[in-house]
Amino acid sequence: MHLITVDPRALKENPDKARRSKSSPQADALLLATIRAVGIVQPPVVAPDTDGGNGYVIDAGHRRVKQAIAAGLEEIAVLVLERAEDGGAMRSLAETLAHEQLNPVDQWRAIERLVALGWTEEAIAVALALPVRQIRKLRLLANVLPAMLDHMAKGDMPNESQLRTIASASLDEQKEVWKKHKPSKADPQVSWWSVAQGLTRTRMYARDASFGDDLAQAYGIAWVEDLFAPADEDSRYTTDVEAFLGAQQEWMANNLPKRGTIVEAGQWGEPKLPPKAERVYGKSAKSDCTAMYLDRDGKVQSVHYRMPEAKKPKKGEQPVAEGDDAPIVVNTRPDVTRKGIEMIGDLRTDALHEALARAPIEDDTLMALLVLALAGQNVTVASGARDISYYGAASLGEHASRLFNAEGALEFDLDTLRVSVRSLLIDVLSCRENRSNSGIVARVAGNAIGADNFLSNMGTEEFLSCLSRPALEGSCKDTPVLPRARVKDTRAALVEHFREERFVHPAALFAPDNATLSSWLTGNTASGEDDPDDRGEGPEAGDDAGAELSDEELFREAAE
Repeated sequence: MHLITVDPRALKENPDKARRSKSSPQADALLLATIRAVGIVQPPVVAPDTDGGNGYVIDAGHRRVKQAIAAGLEEIAVLVLERAEDGGAMRSLAETLAHEQLNPVDQWRAIERLVALGWTEEAIAVALALPVRQIRKLRLLANVLPAMLDHMAKGDMPNESQLRTIASASLDEQKEVWKKHKPSKADPQVSWWSVAQGLTRTRMYARDASFGDDLAQAYGIAWVEDLFAPADEDSRYTTDVEAFLGAQQEWMANNLPKRGTIVEAGQWGEPKLPPKAERVYGKSAKSDCTAMYLDRDGKVQSVHYRMPEAKKPKKGEQPVAEGDDAPIVVNTRPDVTRKGIEMIGDLRTDALHEALARAPIEDDTLMALLVLALAGQNVTVASGARDISYYGAASLGEHASRLFNAEGALEFDLDTLRVSVRSLLIDVLSCRENRSNSGIVARVAGNAIGADNFLSNMGTEEFLSCLSRPALEGSCKDTPVLPRARVKDTRAALVEHFREERFVHPAALFAPDNATLSSWLTGNTASGEDDPDDRGEGPEAGDDAGAELSDEELFREAAE
């Protein structure tokens, strides 16, 4: 190590310098004024050029050399050091950090360079006097999409929360979101809030899990550590929400206390207790029941409640079981989740529409289906005979327009009528789980025309992940696939088995159960309010009886 005087213009730039982003004009102006007033206080650090010659390469002090040239200095003092094994990478980074905090992007790149040169995370942490967790955090941020990094290096940085979300996403996800929100000439600023929102995934934390490693392994849950969270808390999480909730449900079923039941949470996160149950807020009695449920965060919660006293049995009746002999009701996880029900609705609708377009349908069946479609709960009719408010509906006039000729008269052949009716039914009938749902009539229609044959293969990862463990293992029936110890392995085996075959879950079949159909028929049976006997058609009705005729009688008279 020795001090020499050189022309600053003769020094070479280090291509691997730690600080790559440009400093602010204000900082450069302040440094230039200082050099003009008192000169360079601390000499830049240089090393002999390894490419040959008598030149020197700057290890630290690039800004000081640049501003010395701008100040017109002919010579400056520099400190010459021998080249280190890592090319001076660590020395350059440490000195740069000591003078002025590096841009985060430059920190990520400098640490990655040190790792590539053989430095371990622990060694870097000791050399820079930083926690190992901080080094790992910076290395995680180095996985940000390169296009985003280049833009951040210009000074447009997201806040810590947004940066945390972006860095936790995969590069493919980042690339898709960046296409939508990358800067343009008209708007050079990036909406990092929108970028973070597009990459946000629901997290279920290990600290909220009641199940152990056995169930986590069975459901294929892999915990990921959140390196941005405080170091003194368990920050492991998973984005596989269905697997997390399924493991929680199984844990509750396996650990249900005596006189316990599993209930669902309401809209505001409160437990839905059994009818007539009274929640106990104070100290619970031995005879009280326990309700276990999952709150909004997926945590297992429990509350106590008591049921009203049972009425004394009448003479000859069997007494109702009470106390410890009372039956315990366990509401296990449903076989198909809400997402699975929505997928079934979409698959049913697609199969129903395909069957309406392609399946052979007799004319009388077709007309009956039309009546069923117009009776669907998703149909709104503005009728002159009924006092019904008009809320708006889809435009169905295009189907009727096919039945008119060029002169505007109603003229069509039977084939045109069939096509119009089929297309109208496709527009009207729906099994989707939204406001377009036609209700039970769509399922009756699908069952009548064999729409089950048009259902697509449900043996996919997306659908099978919506099934509970018992339902998934039940799907192995009539297949060579045996249930595995882990739910994830059972699902993967079924997906592989049904890759060349077709699987339809029984819950997706169109045929409705008899109880639901009977209830619908009972609720929609004609009431007989328009009985002609009540309209006074007899001679005593007077000369104005024709004005009180029903629509059916007027139609009959017109036909005669």
